[in-house]
Amino acid sequence: MSYSFASKTKLETCHPDLQAIFFYVILGYDNTIVCGHRGEQEQNEAFASGASEKTYPNSKHNSYPSMAVDAAPYEKTHIDWGKTQSADFSGYVKGIADMLFRMSIISHKIRRGVDWDSDNDVDDTKFWDACHFELIE
Repeated sequence: MSYSFASKTKLETCHPDLQAIFFYVILGYDNTIVCGHRGEQEQNEAFASGASEKTYPNSKHNSYPSMAVDAAPYEKTHIDWGKTQSADFSGYVKGIADMLFRMSIISHKIRRGVDWDSDNDVDDTKFWDACHFELIE
């Protein structure tokens, strides 16, 4: 498995730690990069559509390089937005990120949009954003 040109281009707008995480993720789990860096117009459109809870410049997507990435499981010809599949994928990404952090390959831990408080309970989140991953400072 490998990323498409479009996914690679989006991932290149992200912090090197996110790039490293998803370099390893794609080796074992087919996925697509939906969004890396967002400028002001893109961020405010995401907020207006309900895809984000934050306006520009308050999202981790707004820094450059981006401290957040949106990635989703990919099934043969389409993104699988199902809740179970998304939660599964989110856990896989978290496992890879934790392993890379412990090995000192990356210097940040991540927070997932299915578990904003990082308590490993994905059912207690008020804003389900399964494809969102951000670096914790």
